[in-house]
Amino acid sequence: MAVSDQALGGAMMLTASVVFVYYTTWAILLPFFDPSSSLHDWFPPREWAVRLPAFILVVGLSAIGLFVGSTIVKENRKKAEKARLRTA
Repeated sequence: MAVSDQALGGAMMLTASVVFVYYTTWAILLPFFDPSSSLHDWFPPREWAVRLPAFILVVGLSAIGLFVGSTIVKENRKKAEKARLRTA
């Protein structure tokens, strides 16, 4: 089991490293290259360097909020059910 966990962790680290290098090159280093450079063909337009992370952040925070909200509602229903059974 430990070997598969290590392989999964290694794959996740490799993926995170590749994404970090790609995004850093796209958002920070690309403006320093000449616009006619062939390097610009490898990347989408720069405005997406802001839009994409903002969209991911909104979706992620919404998912966290929905999870916390649904957990609170479920806990309140359990407490209400226990209180109803105690009084009955």
